[in-house]
Amino acid sequence: MSKILFITPPFHAGVVEVAGSWVPLYHVYLAGAVREAGFDAEIYDAMTKKVGYEEIAKRVEESRPDYVGLSVITCTEPDSIKVAELVKEISPRIRVIMGGVHASFMYDEIFGKTDAVDFIVRGEGEVTLPELLKVLDAGGNPEKVVGIAYREDGNTVITEGRPFVENFDGLPMAWDLLDWDDYTYYILPGSRLGAVCTSRGCGQECTFCSQQKFWHRTWRGRSAEDVVREMELLRKEWDVDVVLFTDDYPSPDRERWERILDLLIERDLGMKILMETRAEDIIRDRDILGKYKEAGIIHIYVGTEATRQESLDYLKKSLSIEESREALRLLREVGIITETSMILGFPDETWESIEETLRLAIDYNPDFAHFLAIAPWPYADMYEELKSHIAVRDYRKYNLIDPIIKPEAMTIEEIDQAIVECYRAFYMNKYAQMLDEKDEFRKNYMITSMKLMMSNSFIRKKIGNMSGDMPDEVRKIIEGEPVSR
Repeated sequence: MSKILFITPPFHAGVVEVAGSWVPLYHVYLAGAVREAGFDAEIYDAMTKKVGYEEIAKRVEESRPDYVGLSVITCTEPDSIKVAELVKEISPRIRVIMGGVHASFMYDEIFGKTDAVDFIVRGEGEVTLPELLKVLDAGGNPEKVVGIAYREDGNTVITEGRPFVENFDGLPMAWDLLDWDDYTYYILPGSRLGAVCTSRGCGQECTFCSQQKFWHRTWRGRSAEDVVREMELLRKEWDVDVVLFTDDYPSPDRERWERILDLLIERDLGMKILMETRAEDIIRDRDILGKYKEAGIIHIYVGTEATRQESLDYLKKSLSIEESREALRLLREVGIITETSMILGFPDETWESIEETLRLAIDYNPDFAHFLAIAPWPYADMYEELKSHIAVRDYRKYNLIDPIIKPEAMTIEEIDQAIVECYRAFYMNKYAQMLDEKDEFRKNYMITSMKLMMSNSFIRKKIGNMSGDMPDEVRKIIEGEPVSR
């Protein structure tokens, strides 16, 4: 029986990994699909294990796979290529297969950078990957496999695109291949963190986003029953008590979404849920936001992206400033923790526009805010428009932290400085709120988050220890000292 080893690259940016160690859900899906087709599969999550290339090489040598699978986004492309080249050094017979959003569009560029990648799966892989492995095992012609790209005689061969899976209820999942002790939501110590994808795609037209391009602006939702069945499995079989809904937009279908909430309330699984959705759905659901909380949703990321209407329009966000503010207010009223982000570094950015963004971000009053550098994904709709402003070509820096675009009136260094100052100013404003918070869960959640942010994140690296700027009472709380108030 042939074996495929799925590997995550040892890439670290210091953003989402500060809050938790996240399940590589795409590998769980793909490993389940290839096993159902008769292949052996393993998952080595080097990213979560925080190991380097030496440990990856050791695992490849021990596993002796016939294939290695790598899922690639733009910022992980350089490290993924390095893993591919490492695999070929260990054994040229191992075939390396890439997939993911970046590889699905940038196959020509990847093939031009390295000879270590044999095939690229374009789009969804649950059908394409097992089909490709069967053809390769049989010594057949890969040209017959729909949805791939590969090199032949120095040229790139691109086969016909594969339609999306129409119904992804009940897709096989290889949960047993994970080292479950690795996955924790650090903000809730002692938790076990899982992930569930309730839907795929998004019908919106945001020009900065990779997902609408990857999914062709379509949206497909799993049935509510299948979503909750999987959550029950994670709870009972793997003791998962915190779940991230990984989809970008789980709630456009109100009837389906409310059915998910009702089933979660009925089953009472004792799971806490993290998710993101759009502001207009929160406003639409103002009459059932109590169900959100009763179902276990504790934290919602609302994609506001900007506080200037001009910026929202530029991004084709189809959202108003008033809607963003109202959505965050409604969630705050029902006691759900809120998170949002602001994109900085537009070509017309100035110090004045950044100050206005910060002012409105504070006015929005989310519990958490991120100030992100606009990243021109090379396959996104806005890329051609931004191309002349790109000052950084290193894909490892396309991580939403490091500035890539040079505005007309600012330097790259000034954008970097502005991001740091926005974080500092926003969270200094939050310290007083944290002290006065009456809800113990929210207070502990905020304190733990602050500790993580200041000890492990990119913010610590860029601005040093912020504790010197914070009120003494807050510093004592975060550092674990007794406080009298």
